Amino acid sequence: MGDVTNSIAIGLGLLILGGIGVDAFLTGGEGFLFLVRKGLDLLEWIAFWR
Repeated sequence: MGDVTNSIAIGLGLLILGGIGVDAFLTGGEGFLFLVRKGLDLLEWIAFWR
């Protein structure tokens, strides 16, 4: 248990890309940009506590 096969990895990658595509089509990518900004804030916060 815990093995990620190539088919699972490809499926997850396509699912993520599909979600980004739907977000870009419906909202112009605002949701994705929000997540990217929050992710960068998280990295900055982690680097501060390192």
